[in-house]
Amino acid sequence: MLRTHRCGELSEANIGEEVELSGWVHRRRDHGGVIFIDLRDREGIVQVVVDPDTPDAFALADKVRSEYVIRVRGKVRRRPQGTENPGIPTGKIEVLARELEILNRAETPPFPLDSEVPVSEEVRLRYRYLDLRRPEMQEKLRQRHRITQVLRRFLDAHGFLEIETPFLTKATPEGARDYLVPSRTHPHAFFALPQSPQLYKQLLMISGFDRYYQIVRCFRDEDLRADRQPEFTQLDIETSFMDEHDIMALMEEMMRDLFQQVLKVELPNPFPRLSYAEAMRRFGSDKPDLRIPLELVDLGDVMADVEFKVFAGPANDPNGRVAALRLPGGGDLSRKEIDDLTKFVSQYGAKGMAYVKVNDVAKGRDGLQSPILKFLPDTVIDAIVQRTGAQDGDIIFFGADKARVVNEALGALRVKLGQDRGLVEEGWRPLWVVEFPMFEWDEEEKRWVALHHPFTAPACSIEELKADPGKAVSRAYDMVLNGVEVGGGSIRIHTPEMQQAVFELLGIGEEEAREKFGFLLDALKYGCPPHGGIAFGLDRLVMLMTGSRTIRDVMAFPKTQTAACPMVDAPARVNEQQLRELFLQLRKLPQQRAREKAENAS
Repeated sequence: MLRTHRCGELSEANIGEEVELSGWVHRRRDHGGVIFIDLRDREGIVQVVVDPDTPDAFALADKVRSEYVIRVRGKVRRRPQGTENPGIPTGKIEVLARELEILNRAETPPFPLDSEVPVSEEVRLRYRYLDLRRPEMQEKLRQRHRITQVLRRFLDAHGFLEIETPFLTKATPEGARDYLVPSRTHPHAFFALPQSPQLYKQLLMISGFDRYYQIVRCFRDEDLRADRQPEFTQLDIETSFMDEHDIMALMEEMMRDLFQQVLKVELPNPFPRLSYAEAMRRFGSDKPDLRIPLELVDLGDVMADVEFKVFAGPANDPNGRVAALRLPGGGDLSRKEIDDLTKFVSQYGAKGMAYVKVNDVAKGRDGLQSPILKFLPDTVIDAIVQRTGAQDGDIIFFGADKARVVNEALGALRVKLGQDRGLVEEGWRPLWVVEFPMFEWDEEEKRWVALHHPFTAPACSIEELKADPGKAVSRAYDMVLNGVEVGGGSIRIHTPEMQQAVFELLGIGEEEAREKFGFLLDALKYGCPPHGGIAFGLDRLVMLMTGSRTIRDVMAFPKTQTAACPMVDAPARVNEQQLRELFLQLRKLPQQRAREKAENAS
């Protein structure tokens, strides 16, 4: 053994003990002939003192530098009064070294590990093994471990079995692109890496396992954002003979247990629930951040008869919406700030953004300031002020367009204003969003697409579903926490007739359904129980619970925004022999063909 204790485990209870420690030199200081070394391992940092009374150890201590790996033997003692360090758990003690051994030297790291000097993410990911030595990063991964342990214990205690499902499976339509894996033993055929274990966990319910869970790696070949990665981890759960209310109640209990054990935080009991329609109406989002006390207000009926077509058009369009967002105290926004906000909402398809500054409510029209007032009669202006609850010093922003554009633009504006103006309340605000539409219409492809996935059960009969797909509501439920969707699930379709009807509405014909999902349709014929489940984005959950900026900060070895790993230089080309074994031949990239064409032309 190269140690008797870990650095961060030592305390006043160890005073007088002889200990052996091994770790990395976090910092070295030479104070007038006495050398101080902050020794670090995964449990924390402890101060080691080396003085000239131990000449061999002192000579070696004089040579050590940042990130050297060393072993120390010495005695734990109390720090002299006035030299305690309240910033670390071991701040009241130190180790007086008797022996010191250099286990390995280290070159100067490409960035300091003992300071808060900003370092680009590209550099951090290239040297991720060094980045992970930083106490901040180590604590995040330790917290991730604690979170998964608590979740496992809860599910084990409630009768769930952890069962692994395959990584090499079959490509499926719908959703993001699959990562394909060519098969050497089956020429011209491909496996796909799973976007989720959805179908396998349904088959486990048909197999009679009743309650399943898995902390599983999933893969999606899609564009990335701060909370997206090409490979990610989810807590996957499925259970039989429970309806959506039972499942939501159990998952709430699990989340309350998790937050209490890990963060000592009490979440509400029960979680509030919002229908999809109400969430979109009030917040413009199906994952609203309830910590922000701003809400959208409908004005369609008020604007229906005005001559101003910018408002009247959407107000009279069945697919349009006119809504307002009041910002208390926002009357101090400058014209440039308003222009910047207008540019911000344009990212979401908004063609512009009208506003009204409220200077003095009591003066009516004369107490307001806006270029659009001349287009609105007094009755409409009074209705806007009354419905929005405007007060002196406020500003009212308007959205008027297709409902989707208004929801996305004002919903994003609501979040931005809440964050920029310091309106985000402290604490945790979980909720369930329920009663999602079963389908949404894709204008480009002129067909229905599943809002969640094609295995979600509708809350109606087959006849009602076929009669009016646009009005069908699904038995789906999403758990939202502080504006982030952390889990999504549903009751599943458990009869072949309903599954076939949903496939047909999605434009998946009988032949394609048999080719893609024949195994599922067959399995549904053999006594499939009513069942449902949920999947939690573990990376997102850990990101929130550790206060991290992106999920990359809570993953050991994440990819960059371009889905690459600079540390191992992946993805990378393979040699011709490997391609031949897989019966593959590379096509030239478009830019290569264009360049060759230009060269031939010249």
